Order: sequence, then C-alpha cells, then structure tokens
Amino acid sequence: MIRKLLIANRGEIACRIMRTARSLGVATVAVYSDADAKALHVRQADEAVHIGPSPAAESYLVGAKIIAAAKQTGADAIHPGYGFLSENADFAQGVLDAGLVWVGPKPASIRAMGLKDAAKQLMRAAGVPVTPGYDGADQSVERLTAEAEAIGYPVLIKAVAGGGGKGMRKVDAPEDFVTALESCRREAKASFGNTQVLLEKWITSPRHIEVQVFGDAHGNVVHLFERDCSLQRRHQKVIEEAPAPGMDEATREAICAAAVRAAKAVDYEGAGTIEFIADASEGLRSTHIFFMEMNTRLQVEHPVTEEITGVDLVEWQLRVASGEMLPKRQDELSINGHAIEARLYAEDPIEGFLPSTGPLELFDLPDEDDFGLGLGRHRIETGYAQGSEVTGFYDPMIAKLVMHASDRRNAAYGLANVCAKCRVWPVKTNLGFLNLALTDPAFLEGKIDTGFIAAHENHIVPPKQTEDRVWHGAAITFMRMAYADGERADTWDLLPHRQGNVWREIAGFRLNSAPKLAVALQSGGETRTIELERDWPTQEYRLHSAQVDGGLLFIENAQPRFVRLARHDGTGQASAADGAIIAPMPGKVIAVDVAEGQAVTAGQRLLVLEAMKMEHALAAPFDGVVEGLAVSAGGQVQVEAVLCRVVPQGE
Repeated sequence: MIRKLLIANRGEIACRIMRTARSLGVATVAVYSDADAKALHVRQADEAVHIGPSPAAESYLVGAKIIAAAKQTGADAIHPGYGFLSENADFAQGVLDAGLVWVGPKPASIRAMGLKDAAKQLMRAAGVPVTPGYDGADQSVERLTAEAEAIGYPVLIKAVAGGGGKGMRKVDAPEDFVTALESCRREAKASFGNTQVLLEKWITSPRHIEVQVFGDAHGNVVHLFERDCSLQRRHQKVIEEAPAPGMDEATREAICAAAVRAAKAVDYEGAGTIEFIADASEGLRSTHIFFMEMNTRLQVEHPVTEEITGVDLVEWQLRVASGEMLPKRQDELSINGHAIEARLYAEDPIEGFLPSTGPLELFDLPDEDDFGLGLGRHRIETGYAQGSEVTGFYDPMIAKLVMHASDRRNAAYGLANVCAKCRVWPVKTNLGFLNLALTDPAFLEGKIDTGFIAAHENHIVPPKQTEDRVWHGAAITFMRMAYADGERADTWDLLPHRQGNVWREIAGFRLNSAPKLAVALQSGGETRTIELERDWPTQEYRLHSAQVDGGLLFIENAQPRFVRLARHDGTGQASAADGAIIAPMPGKVIAVDVAEGQAVTAGQRLLVLEAMKMEHALAAPFDGVVEGLAVSAGGQVQVEAVLCRVVPQGE
C-alpha cells in the first residue's frame, strides 16, 4: 500500500481523498497557493507545501512544482483529484518518470481518450455505439458544410479538444453554419490551442447518462452502474443522481456492457467514466444511447455511485494504484436505493447566477449525524469552513450535498430538506434554486433532460422580492429583540425616531382603530415600513432566522433573505437609474471598450468583468457620455464599486 500520498488538488476533493487515506493509514501531503494558505484541505493534511501564487496557471497547473513537492516531503504517490492536471497525460508520465506512483490511468489511456474525434473512432472499432456525425481529417469549410447537410439539421459543432461547453455550437439552419463554425474555431483556439472540430447529430431530447467503470493492472474491468447528470446549466452539471430514472434492466445491461468494452479498448486502469448522450424522446432505449466521451479520472459526482453500491471509490483507486486486484467482481456489485447530489455553488441565481465571493461569515451545514432530516442518510463534501474565504480564482463549487434514500422521491425531498437547513452568508449561493428544482413536479416525475433548467427557470429561480411574511416576521423579530431583557440598546436605538415610550411611535391616530407601531426595514435594496398591531407580541411568524452582523437572516424555502432596520443617516447609494455602472460582483476587468468622455448608446457594451470562469458584460443604461471611468483592463474591482457613470448629453 502507498505510504504517503500527495494530493495535487484543493477544496472538497482534496479533503475527500484525505479522509479515505487516513482510514487506510496513509499519510497525506497538501499543496496550496497563496489564496489557499488557510484553506481546510491545508489544515487537514499531515503536511502542506506552498506551490505559488493564487492563479491556477501559476500553482495547481504547474506539474514541476507538484512533483518537486512530492520529492521534498518523501511522498511516494500523487493523486490528481479531478480538474487541473488530472487528465494531463504528460503530467502523469512525469510523475512516473520521477519514480512516483500515479493514482490514475496509464498516460497512454489518457491520450487515447483525450481527443474526441480519435476517441469516437476507437469506440466505433470496439463496437460501442457513437452519435451519428463526422469526425474526419478533412477540416475544410466545404467538407464540413457538406457533412452537416448529410447529417441533417440541427447539428452540433464540437471542438475535438473541448470540454466544459467551450468550443461548442448548435446550428439550426444551413445559412448559419459557416458563422457558427468560425466562432467555434476561434473559441477552441483560445481555450485549447486546437481548431479542429467534429460534427454530431443534434439530439432533440438529450439526457446525459454516464457509467462508472473501474479497471486494474491484472486485466479486470467492472462497471458500477450508471448516473444521470442531465440537470445542467451552461453545460455545467448541477444535480446528479444514481441510478438513472426510467432505466430498465435491459437498457442498463446494454449501456454498462458498452462502457466496459470502451474501458477494455484502452487497457484502462483505475476509476473512469464513460459518458453517453441518450435520445430520450421516447424514453431510455439502448438503440438511442450513444458514446460521447470518456473522463479518465474520478468524477465530481462519484459520491452518488458510492452511496448506491457501498463502495469507496477512492479506496479502490489507492488499492489498484498499489498493484492490488479489484476488491469485487461484477456479480458482487448491486444497486441499493437511490442517491442524488446537488452542487452548492457560490453564485446568485436571483441576479442571473452571478458569481459571489468573500468571507463565509456564516457557513453552517447540517451534520451528517443529524437524523432529524428523516427520509434517508445525507452526506456533505466541502473544502470550506466558517471563516473561509471564497475567492474568484477557482471553481464556484463550495460544497456537494448528497442524499441516499430507499427511492428517488424520498432522496429528492430529503436533499431539499438538507438545502433548507444550510446557512450561508454573506456569500450568495444557489441553495434556494436547488430546493425549488428538487421539489419541482416535473423533476419528481423524472421528466428531465439537459434543457430542464432552462425550460423551468422561471419557477425554480427564487423571486427577487422579499416575501411579505418575511417583512412582517422581521418586524416582529426586531421588536422582540428590542424588548428582550429590557430595551436592548444595540437594536432598540436603531428603531426610527425613538422618542421615549414605544407607543409614541404610533403612525397616526384613527378612531375605532387599534394603535399601530411602524417599523422601517430594508431588504434587497427595498425599504418598507411595516405596521404592527398593538398585540404584536403574540403574533406568530414561524421563520427560521439567524442574527448576523447588521441585521437578521431569514430562511424561506432554503433562500436567505437579509433584513435590517432602515437607517436614516443620509447615506446615498449609486444606482443604474442615475447612470452609475456598478460592479455586480468582485472580479477582474478583462476589457474596457470605452474612454472618458466617449458618447455611448443604450445597450452598448462598456466593459467586461470576469470571476470564477464567468464573464459578465456591463452596458450603458441609456444614451449619454462616459464620465468618471475608474478602471482599466487587468484591474481588480470589488462588488458594488462604481466603475463609471453614463451622463445624459446636455447635463
């Protein structure tokens, strides 16, 4: 068995790997960048080595630094986790050349599956069904146009070296093909340094089905059944589950057998995933499921497979990398119940899913031994703790929430309960969005495909406005706080216009009406005056709340609503209404398209911000002239910073 393991990754996956290594008596080494100096994975490791500045390109993606850290600490193996260098064949070879154990597939296997066109050709030869399309060497516009016509529109253009939705375009009509091809190639060149593309038939009702496979150095390969990862947004997975809803035994046997053939075709060792695209317009059928690609690493969503099979996939990785045979044969593996995983992202669905960064002043996730949730067993995977900092340098996923139950419906409701018990602030998250998606009737009925989120966004994104009952409950809570233990000065002094006895605050005297107390509150940029009847101390409000700096945090359907007492100190705030262009998120300015004094028109792009792999363009709210331009390309900005103003001409 491996003695000391260096984890070439960060966050929740680094913590996850350490947990299993610790149970096997394997010592662990963490690596970290400047941004992660105080991160949870650094604190949990037996040793930690600093490998460079915060940008991944200068730290986690520099293979030489990671190998040097392993040598420095006496580690005898490197586990890459997922992302970063996990599917880099040159790095894997470098680890082996340094005399270290690589916890992953052989470099040749990674290369064989690295380019989508070559992988499809290899799979076709192995008898694995592939999506109808074109993956030939002739990349001329004329040949690609002709092949698209032969396939039939709509078609999908995909960069052969692509991933994460980059270098991918759907084309609905022949007249749009060349423009989409050029755009796809530009993006592919910028992202992957490779302009080659392939064409695929567009699947009308697509579902993303993948099969977990595992091989060892003794020629054994097994599958651990399938997962459904169809709930995606912008080609990024959000909710994953196992097994796939609506999968019958015959179709399961066919797709899993195909996945094993695919793994054997590249002499695969370790954990891998064969990804398929299914045409689910008439349900899941083996004749309508096609190979898409292979991920030659552990997947983010591996916990759902672990939950339904009882297998620790990281333990299997370490045992196989140490030369052991697979711990179980195929006939010893079976499905038990249903598991669903939700990715907790640091983003604000209410504001168009903008990334959110900053300190986690409140980060309270339900303990795994909290049996009050009922319905099943839940599991939390995270690399953050209360007080951690969420930066814009890495992926926005801050935790994975997993529920295992006897059936799918209980797993969905149980996971929604987990979301409702999470408390995260002031970093915005998608908890309310996840809660609504998991309890959506169509989701519960298994009516899902990759377009589910886009089709249901109007009613699974929480409303922007704070609910009336939250306003009322907040007014009652603040008044109870003011009266508790006498008059608490820290809260009571913030009540507007205090003049001695509270009942002098009555908002007007009306005959035959109960006297009322007016409480001015602010939430989400809105100010309201809530009138409470004289009997307010006995009124029920039944909202989960937490006191945080400056106000109260209410949780309604897993969505946090921050409410504070309105201040009347004359402080003004810039807004788009007066032409202020305000940073909606902290991030890097990657483009400034205007200059001081330049005339602009409504909707014209002014500048572009980037954070957590996401770009956000800011446009002019109306015709005018740019004034007070305070940023330049390459600069960093904080949320709500005024970047410039658009002033109407003539003012």
